[in-house]
Amino acid sequence: MSMDIFVMLVWGGLFVVLMIKLFQSIRLVSTQTAHIVERLGHYHKTLDAGFHALLPFVDKVTFVQDLREEAIDVPPQECFTGDEVKVIVDGVIYMSIRDPVKASYGIVDYRYAAVQLAKTTTRSVIGTLDLDRTFEERNVISAKVVEVLDQAGEVWGIRVHRYEIKNITPPSTVRNAMEKQVSAERERRAILASSEGDKQSRINRSEGLKAELINRSEGEMQRRINEAQGYAQEILSIAAATAESIEKVAEVVNRPGGSAALKLQLSERYIAAIAGLEDSRIILPANIVAYQAWMDNLGLDELVDKPK
Repeated sequence: MSMDIFVMLVWGGLFVVLMIKLFQSIRLVSTQTAHIVERLGHYHKTLDAGFHALLPFVDKVTFVQDLREEAIDVPPQECFTGDEVKVIVDGVIYMSIRDPVKASYGIVDYRYAAVQLAKTTTRSVIGTLDLDRTFEERNVISAKVVEVLDQAGEVWGIRVHRYEIKNITPPSTVRNAMEKQVSAERERRAILASSEGDKQSRINRSEGLKAELINRSEGEMQRRINEAQGYAQEILSIAAATAESIEKVAEVVNRPGGSAALKLQLSERYIAAIAGLEDSRIILPANIVAYQAWMDNLGLDELVDKPK
């Protein structure tokens, strides 16, 4: 009886193992995932996304590779620049698997290997640069690391998309010196900008004053020209009017009775002028004969006898 129970247990165990193997032989592979299958210890095939059935006890999935891009941190490390300054550098590697078979059999741990290769390459590149250029040549360092990792990735079955340096940290003494240098440079630029602004302001003011003086002088010159032209025009007009009036007076005097009328008009104007002097002293001729002689001195007879 005990023998029958033992045999049943053995067959039951074998059935359970067989069922487990049957379930394990069924594989559902998700997108961007690759399963590496070995048959009797040798590489057999790579399973892509989808449903797959394997042979129990013969086929075995030994590696499961994620084909998506992943970011791997490169831990901080000490590097010496070309001018013997110690800096702490860390970064990030962005890479993905392009050949699952090589990534499984070409190297034991491609992630660890990529990090180590990135660290050694970073140290070698920084060692050729001075401290000031180290901060400026981040792209050069990243490009060199990507180039070296791509060469190794041909064997490892990986593809490095980019390498980014997160921090380059110099010693505290160097940081203080750099901060002082930056502050001095900023102060120098501020002083230079202020002096340039003051210079430009003075130039603008002087140019404005120059333009103002020129405008004033041109305006003054034009005013004097206008005044001179007006004065000359006035003189010409007065001369023309005087000549015309003299000609008309001569015409009137030459007419019959014109001389007597002119004398009468002059006498009336003289008397009107004297009447306007109310509180002033009035000087009159001694007699009418003297007044008549004064009137004769006006040259009316000459005007009358003057030929036309």
